Amino acid sequence: MENSAGITASLPGRYASALYDLASEQGFVTAVEGDLDTLGEAINGAPDLAALIRNPQVSREDAAKAIDAVAGVLALSPLTRNFLGVLASNRRLSALPEIIRAFSAIAAAQRGEVTAEVTSAHPLNDDQIAQLTQRLKVREGREIKLKATVDPEILGGLVVRIGSRQIDSSIRTRLNTLAQAMKG
Repeated sequence: MENSAGITASLPGRYASALYDLASEQGFVTAVEGDLDTLGEAINGAPDLAALIRNPQVSREDAAKAIDAVAGVLALSPLTRNFLGVLASNRRLSALPEIIRAFSAIAAAQRGEVTAEVTSAHPLNDDQIAQLTQRLKVREGREIKLKATVDPEILGGLVVRIGSRQIDSSIRTRLNTLAQAMKG
């Protein structure tokens, strides 16, 4: 298993690794990964859900009931629902976003993929995503899983993160660099 020690040494990494092992044994890695992606989007898109998983005043039982209701609405698989119940009973729901990222990294490493997080000022169309994926594949020598986000603050260009490396060709960074050079 090509897990980096950094991922599996952390608390979220240990939970993600355990979930990956269970999903792998049962042949549900793809389903669980899809469930976690859906859940991650729900957490990012619903401030109330994000607040719920981080609220230490919510009892274990109430947190378990609430997260199970969310899992039902999102139609998550039984394995994912059981895992969320374990997180709730262990008061680890606050680590869920990090667990989702760690699981994704473990699954991608097993497939020989690397995840590239791309931020652009405007949504990329399918052709642009395909071209960028191909260029990054050539550069990295491995399959690329692209996760695109939009941040109008960068003004234009792209910011690409692959692991701990970042390629920043955003207009905001270029303007900041130019401003610093002009200050002397």
